[in-house]
Amino acid sequence: MSLLISIILVVTSVVLVLLVLLHRGKGGGLSDLFGGGVSSTLSGSSVVEKNLDRITIFTGIVWVASIIAQGLVLKHHI
Repeated sequence: MSLLISIILVVTSVVLVLLVLLHRGKGGGLSDLFGGGVSSTLSGSSVVEKNLDRITIFTGIVWVASIIAQGLVLKHHI
């Protein structure tokens, strides 16, 4: 069980870092490299940015849940 939670934790950590880097900051960001700059100039908040926000929040929730689960599993194994 601990191995499965550790794998989920590592995968969500990497995905979360990539998703945060894709967000558009004040001066642009890595999302401009993938076409995010074109859609963001047409409107203030595009559908792509909203979906990116939702995916990032969901991934963050899974990341926090896996940290809590890992802590509980390790606590009861000792």
